[in-house]
Amino acid sequence: MSFELAGLPALSRSAVDRCEPLRGDDEKLAALWPKARMLVVDTRGRTLVADRGTRVVDRPAVEFGDQPPVHAVLLGEQDGVAYFAVLMPAEEGEAAPAGRAWGPPELTDEPQWLDLRQAGATLDDLGTGLLTTAAALFQWHRLGKYCAKCGARTVLEKSGWTSVCSGCGREEYPRTDAAVICLVHDGADQVLVARGPEWPEGRFSVLAGFVEAGESLEACVAREIDEEVGVAVHDIRYLGSQPWPFPRSLMIGFEAVADPAEPLRLAEGEIAEAKWVSRADVRRAIEEPGSVPGLGLAGGASIAFRMLQSWSGAEA
Repeated sequence: MSFELAGLPALSRSAVDRCEPLRGDDEKLAALWPKARMLVVDTRGRTLVADRGTRVVDRPAVEFGDQPPVHAVLLGEQDGVAYFAVLMPAEEGEAAPAGRAWGPPELTDEPQWLDLRQAGATLDDLGTGLLTTAAALFQWHRLGKYCAKCGARTVLEKSGWTSVCSGCGREEYPRTDAAVICLVHDGADQVLVARGPEWPEGRFSVLAGFVEAGESLEACVAREIDEEVGVAVHDIRYLGSQPWPFPRSLMIGFEAVADPAEPLRLAEGEIAEAKWVSRADVRRAIEEPGSVPGLGLAGGASIAFRMLQSWSGAEA
């Protein structure tokens, strides 16, 4: 039995025009600057979020100077208001997290520093689009400081959207790595979930992997599932996509059908555990987190959550 996504994946939402022609138009940018807003993002990918995780706390851009700073990036424009972002170091003396926080954060009305994994599911469309774009751009800046051709230092132009080599003049643009993510089900009421070795016990998601050179998306789905759990799939069908800037992926969602009687062969070092679970258990695990022993599911910011929620018919 096929299904459709119940709504856009969380990080696919946006409310601004990306305004590609505006990025290099200094005259128009200067005219928009007095009313522009600025998003401040720290080196951990967090920004200030208020109202129980629903709204980003932006600031008047003029607080940062009488014109766009050279290190600011243009995120887009809405109703005559341009939105920019700047990167700042994380707070000095703040203890670095020991690892990824798997549970949802305790959201408050007061501003708090949150990243996309923590707030991507609760932010409004405006805030989600702004922070997702900012996180992707700043990750690209961090990874692309030197020219891939001659090794010279690069310089950012066009509001942070173009990288120009200071040696040979080669231009680069933000890169995206294509990855497939697939919900494998039996055509009836069972779905295949798995967890990687770095995930805590009891935390599961659907299967995913990067597209290789010269490979189609559908071929990647079949290859990755066979490699990771040893299962053959058929009836591969596209569902939707979502940016995932950790650091620069585009998650392309599919569904596929497999036989639950086929034995699972887990890829050593990649899959720690995999199992078939019922539609009823998935629905209950989403609607009442913690109610199904040993079945915690992907967070609400991920396309995996939207896929499982849509397949199970759970109320988000």
